[in-house]
Amino acid sequence: MKIHNFSSGPSILPDYVLRKASEAVVNFNDSGLSLLEISHRTDSFIQILEEARELVIELLGLKNKGYKALFLQGGASLEFVRVAYNLMNNHKKAGYIDTGRWAANAMNEARFFGEVVTVASSKDKDYAFIPKNYSVPSNLDYLHLTSNNTIYGTQFQNFPKLDIPLVCDMSSDIFSRVLDFEKFDLIYACAQKNVGTSGVNLIVIKEELLNRTNTVLPNIMNYKMHIEKESMYNTPAVFSIYVSYLTLQWIKQQGGISAMEERSKARSELIYNEIDRNSMFYGTAAKEDRSLMNAVFFLHNQKLSDYFDSLCKEAGISGLKGHRTVGGYRASMYNALPLESVSILVEVMRKFQEIYND
Repeated sequence: MKIHNFSSGPSILPDYVLRKASEAVVNFNDSGLSLLEISHRTDSFIQILEEARELVIELLGLKNKGYKALFLQGGASLEFVRVAYNLMNNHKKAGYIDTGRWAANAMNEARFFGEVVTVASSKDKDYAFIPKNYSVPSNLDYLHLTSNNTIYGTQFQNFPKLDIPLVCDMSSDIFSRVLDFEKFDLIYACAQKNVGTSGVNLIVIKEELLNRTNTVLPNIMNYKMHIEKESMYNTPAVFSIYVSYLTLQWIKQQGGISAMEERSKARSELIYNEIDRNSMFYGTAAKEDRSLMNAVFFLHNQKLSDYFDSLCKEAGISGLKGHRTVGGYRASMYNALPLESVSILVEVMRKFQEIYND
């Protein structure tokens, strides 16, 4: 049976990536060695790391724009710390827009380094929408956004143009839609949703931004040091970087970010139309703020959840359970998910309605 993987992360990977990665685990580049046992200092891996960083800049349309790409470790949670450590150094004050758990976690870490200003929040409405018409103070070291909120299924559709640095956690929607990436001074993302598998972070940073700080930092936390050492200050996550490299190759082969956006829109339109049509389900995210990546929905009658779950299992649907803090269901539709999988889910939802409408 084919499995339809709606996992929120680590998430589905393209068949091309799985095949090439599995081959490399056994025999990397016909070297007779596994990718898991080679030195990160070999010429072949250094070339892969360099090409991966170049692919990031190319796909985002930032070539010759003064940006650098890094592959580091520690998950987005470490970047919550590293961003504040590197950037909260002038006013000792940073602005955050609170749109969910991960935005709140980033705010909590930043408080260790200075004052955190909540510029806007949707917490009072259970994070069901993206705040709008907010005012950004000028005396901030930066403004931080979380572009897509996996738990609540909301996503920024527009981004402000500011006179202060704009930082964005794009962990769950990077490379999924066309944006003016020059608006952002620093972008970061854990890899395990749209960039590969767990174990590595992607950071894209405007070098000029780092010239504004004179703070003495530990080397492992210093973006300048990681740029200087070309993501090799410490031993990099070799396998995870290779999977990211293959994923970036696949995105380019498919037609780049514009092609990914077309696929995202097709998947999300299919599932949201069914959620709105089907009397058995309802969504909670404001329609204008719905995520292209994570469709969150609930049963009107929770007593029927076991039966709906059994139908999903019979159809080979996996990873649909909502986040443990909110319950319900969450269809995570990252770049590698085929439209067929969403079609199968919609068929199950329709079958479920037909049974209980009789």
